Amino acid sequence: MEFNEIKILTDRIKTNISKVIIGKDDTIQLILIALICSGHILLEDIPGVGKTMLAKCLAKSVSCDFKRVQFTPDLLPSDLTGINYYNQKECEFVFRPGPVFTNIVLADEINRATPRTQASLLECMEERQVTVDGDTRVLGRPFFVIATQNPIETQGTFPLPEAQLDRFFMRLRLGYPSKSESKAILDRFINANPFAYLESVADIQDISDAQDSYCNVKVNDAVKDYIVNIVEETKKYEKIALGISPRGCLCLMKASQVMAILNGRDYVIPDDVKKLAKPILAHRLILKGHYMNSESAAAESVMDEILQNVAVPLEDIQDKG
Repeated sequence: MEFNEIKILTDRIKTNISKVIIGKDDTIQLILIALICSGHILLEDIPGVGKTMLAKCLAKSVSCDFKRVQFTPDLLPSDLTGINYYNQKECEFVFRPGPVFTNIVLADEINRATPRTQASLLECMEERQVTVDGDTRVLGRPFFVIATQNPIETQGTFPLPEAQLDRFFMRLRLGYPSKSESKAILDRFINANPFAYLESVADIQDISDAQDSYCNVKVNDAVKDYIVNIVEETKKYEKIALGISPRGCLCLMKASQVMAILNGRDYVIPDDVKKLAKPILAHRLILKGHYMNSESAAAESVMDEILQNVAVPLEDIQDKG
């Protein structure tokens, strides 16, 4: 797939989703970047702002299989991955696939499940496979997890461990709509839910082709050094106990390549990296005790400080990829 075709594809999907979701174009674009990069999304926001609806609109726009799982304390790993059950008619064990055997999974309120159940997603998210009773089954492509959690309510929740957080490509928020957007929502939904009339504008093959093509975007050595310098700064910054892993470093480069395509370029510039650093890196940081805050805004604030401290390459990089 050509770069301009990827841009046309993402614009088409974003426009289609915007028929239902109002005023969240930037967030939708970031979600599409993660989808093309084969990443996963953690939507951290209060109830009622459209997290579930956004996931459903994406699945419907791309004509993908979609399954929603409500995470609760009694949810078991087998409820996600599937089980082998004894079929009395056939006199043999048969595998019943769980909801992860789909294209887009909405893990609603993921932090309400126990750590054991949360851990069952680790292999799925990173290796795109499921192992049950010693048998490994490969998941379909694309495989995209959108997990939600309420950052305010903590009663009856289990915080996501670092290993789980690091597997999320981005952490995003939808936020409250503005006053004008709230009125537009009332006008749009007054007669009927527009989701019911939403049509597909792409298919699974389109997404797969985009996932195979974006990596050809040029990344200059100066930009690579800039990405590495940001990551290295997180490892020695006084407010950070645990910095960014190589996985996070790779995610930032890959997302920057897709961002370049969406901005009409076949090469990455430092601005692409700066725009993506917070949603990709902030949730991976572990802050030191007296800098910690109950809100994730603390980590984003630290990322702002790091971006100010790291020198931005100023040379012309267009012809040096």
